Amino acid sequence: MNKKILPLSGILARVKAARRQGKRIVTTNGCFDILHPGHLAYLSQARGLGDLLIVGVNSDQSVRRNKEKGRPINSEATRTAMLAGLSAVDYVFVFGQKDPRPFLKRIKPDIHVKGGDYRGRILEQDVVEQNGGKVKLLKLVPGVSTTALIRKIVRVFGCGR
Repeated sequence: MNKKILPLSGILARVKAARRQGKRIVTTNGCFDILHPGHLAYLSQARGLGDLLIVGVNSDQSVRRNKEKGRPINSEATRTAMLAGLSAVDYVFVFGQKDPRPFLKRIKPDIHVKGGDYRGRILEQDVVEQNGGKVKLLKLVPGVSTTALIRKIVRVFGCGR
């Protein structure tokens, strides 16, 4: 198993050790189904905000509940392995809920990042701020998304009809 892919309990132990060293903890979460340049730019920006970047990845089951039919394209094992292979990412874990607030209550990040396409109040904001952290929206690469890639594949190759 990759040393960067841990259960939440392992993440919490790493966070505790990092805090003793005065490190700044950054978190994000998502499906990260088909890794693309937008993800790379986003994760690099996120890592630049602190000393440790922790990525929560939606489980296959939660992706099936929350995304369109046929998702995820890649399994959680594949998605976590791809993320763990990135130098910007320090640790990866899988979570099964749609709502990331339960793990954020436990990790208590200094900064929790989301993609800049959010409108209105962010679901996680209260939990993060109650624990002394901040939520930051990061700019997305225009026109690059997993959904757009899937639509292009369907259009070009005529599959999925």
